[in-house]
Amino acid sequence: MELHSGEVLQAVVAVALTVLLLLLFTAHVTAIKMPNLGLGEKEKFFLSPNSGRKELFPSIHDPPTKELSVIVPSYNEEERLPLMMDETLEYLEQRQKKNSSFSYEVIVVDDGSKDETTKVALNYSKEYGSDKVRVLTLLKNRGKGGAVKMGVLSCRGRYILMADADGATKFADIEKVEAGLKDLQSGPDNMAISCGSRAHLEKETIAKRSYFRTLLMYGFHFLVWFLCVRGIRDTQCGFKLLTREAALRTFSTLHVDRWAFDVELLYIAQCLKIPIAEVAVQWTEIEGSKLIPFWSWLQMGKDLLFIRLRYFTGAWNLEMPKKVI
Repeated sequence: MELHSGEVLQAVVAVALTVLLLLLFTAHVTAIKMPNLGLGEKEKFFLSPNSGRKELFPSIHDPPTKELSVIVPSYNEEERLPLMMDETLEYLEQRQKKNSSFSYEVIVVDDGSKDETTKVALNYSKEYGSDKVRVLTLLKNRGKGGAVKMGVLSCRGRYILMADADGATKFADIEKVEAGLKDLQSGPDNMAISCGSRAHLEKETIAKRSYFRTLLMYGFHFLVWFLCVRGIRDTQCGFKLLTREAALRTFSTLHVDRWAFDVELLYIAQCLKIPIAEVAVQWTEIEGSKLIPFWSWLQMGKDLLFIRLRYFTGAWNLEMPKKVI
């Protein structure tokens, strides 16, 4: 028995609706309603190497006492971290010498590393003092988003910069993202975000990549645009500057702890109409990436779909929790 084209179309639509309903149901029932904002008892303290004492991390709810906090998520980074820290601290120290009112802290978040990442970071804390360099050691791996979130919620800065441990972005380009932030009209709530961007390097990057990786990149960009974030060409650059108020508002409702956390962060910001700037920065690909091309993109694609579906079904919402631990 032959099927008419209309019957075929109806069958296809019925299957598509069934799949969509199944995805909506799965996304909703598997969602953890509240974001994971808590630190374990042993994770709430940082070590002051010079005194040997453990001190309690502050909260982002406290008034800022530093001009800038730099959050460095690190997982098995004992080899790449020193170059990044040397460049970062040299810049920050020179800036402080030129401007005595400028103050900073660097928080290295060891995301459950199996190597000597914490030990390497503590050497900098010993050299510069725990007022300038602090190490937050997570006992279990949370993912890059979870590590950044814990660092942000424990910082003291009026402005908060996310910076990758590989040093792929030239740290002095903080001046570019600062300029982008100042150009925004943040309004009375003082919420604004400035994102470093590698979009201007896309043609050069494509020339060096395989066809398969280029296809994955375009597929990911399309999913980001279609499902979550529009108007930002590079959501994944790990060099983002936020006002303290914007960081508190966005990270307090951030659920995704893995690679796609940047997309949820910007999705939340756009839903809340927080002004966002995108600024070109210098970027160099550094060996030792933790991304596994196919499987990482597959995981990120699933996360993008679930971000949209979970907010759509109300499994996740933009309400601030009563308390950030």
